[in-house]
Amino acid sequence: MNPSDDVIEVRNLVYHVGGRAILDGISFTVCRGCIFGVMGMSGTGKSTLLKCLMGLLRAESGEILIDGAPVIGVSEQELAHVRSKMGMCFQYAALFDSLTVSQNVAFGLQHHSKLPAEEIDRRVAEALAHVRLHDIDDLMPAQLSGGMRKRVGIARALVIDPLIMLYDEPSAGLDPITAAVLDDLILSLAREHGMTCVIVTHEVHELFSLCDTVMMLHEGRIVALDTPDRLKRSPDPVVEQFVEGRPVGPITV
Repeated sequence: MNPSDDVIEVRNLVYHVGGRAILDGISFTVCRGCIFGVMGMSGTGKSTLLKCLMGLLRAESGEILIDGAPVIGVSEQELAHVRSKMGMCFQYAALFDSLTVSQNVAFGLQHHSKLPAEEIDRRVAEALAHVRLHDIDDLMPAQLSGGMRKRVGIARALVIDPLIMLYDEPSAGLDPITAAVLDDLILSLAREHGMTCVIVTHEVHELFSLCDTVMMLHEGRIVALDTPDRLKRSPDPVVEQFVEGRPVGPITV
């Protein structure tokens, strides 16, 4: 593989909280256009990894390169430029309750770009159409269902035309049908726009149905990194227990 094909490069990433290694020497790459999944038990560093990729948390050591540009050890201005290549979809959408749907989607462009109002309005309408939402521009977040709130969160990330989309537990709190609709949307957006996606979740079925490659984190380290088909047949007892959802095994809760 040509190095330029790797749009995300993580090398020996370390992050501690209270003396505990949340991420302990993590290294992996994500190739351009790939849908990359991260699975593992709660508290294994999945969401922390996403926040490190965005520069929302500053890792103590290691390297993160986004499309060749470093995230660690750079100025706020340089970090803002790297962040502009990534759209982040938070677990519970993280919408502003006091803003309408269209104002929520437009927020990033209004505060971090110099685009004219007409262009922002066009992009907002286009982003909402991409997530299959129509005629809800003036609704407030409290008037939306959980699935609609998630889609508005995706639209807000899409509106900046990112190179990479980061999803944190996209189906959390949704019923199975709504979750399946959202998964279909994530997949179609990735394929239509050619975006690289990183999806973090503990929902094994969701990852295996969406992702080209899946990484499993356990106790701060990578214990598996492979295709879904191979992970289903993994002989590793940690991977096997997690994938099969068995209560007995090396993973204890």
